[in-house]
Amino acid sequence: MKPKFAALLLALLAAVTVPAQAEDMPAIAAASDLQFALPEVAAAFKAKTGREVRLSFGSSGNLFRQIRQGAPFQMFLSADEAFVQRLADAGRTADEGTLYAVGRIVLIVPHGSPLAADGTLNDLAAALKDGRLKKFAIANPEHAPYGRAAEQALREAGLWDEIESRLVYGENVSQAAQFALSGNTEGGIVAYSLALSPEVSARGTYALIPETAHQPLRQRMVLLDRRNETARIFHAFMQEEEARAIMRRYGFVLPGETM
Repeated sequence: MKPKFAALLLALLAAVTVPAQAEDMPAIAAASDLQFALPEVAAAFKAKTGREVRLSFGSSGNLFRQIRQGAPFQMFLSADEAFVQRLADAGRTADEGTLYAVGRIVLIVPHGSPLAADGTLNDLAAALKDGRLKKFAIANPEHAPYGRAAEQALREAGLWDEIESRLVYGENVSQAAQFALSGNTEGGIVAYSLALSPEVSARGTYALIPETAHQPLRQRMVLLDRRNETARIFHAFMQEEEARAIMRRYGFVLPGETM
């Protein structure tokens, strides 16, 4: 009977242990501009602590709505700090959050595009006049902060009214980058952090748009009301130099640093 009892005990322990491990792996809601940077941070976090997080990417506005509707996220990294403040006002967060980065935008064009990678947007203006520009990609400004920044830059350059009918909207900035490099558009405005990734930079060229052309993309993270210990440790790790070095490499301006 003893071997049978031992086998039963091991089976019961396995049944208890596996769900506990899954429960300890917090779901992290992250803005799409973190599509390449954050997995590297998560890998460094696992190497250091042995703990893991599950990353879900989307536009900050859509993630905000999902959290408000009860999605089981434990931490939110938004590309717009206003969404964090609204969650804090609703009592859904541990506090008012922490600034973790300021983002930048770039004009990106696929190889072979008739459009130049010109951060001043002067060539974009010329392309609108001479017929070189047919389609142009940005994230949806209604819920994607990087789309809103793109709209602001286009308005600042006096191009919005003329280019609006030619815009192709991505559901988030990552999808906008896909559209911009698909060959079905002449280019687009996307996050600098995406343009710096090998996967994206191999498919086109880009140029930074001056930060004065749009409102600052102040990105804030916050622990949510259902946070666990791993989420708390990951939140702290995001503020350590190892994580900051990864974020810096992807073009983010970090708290305490200048552009």
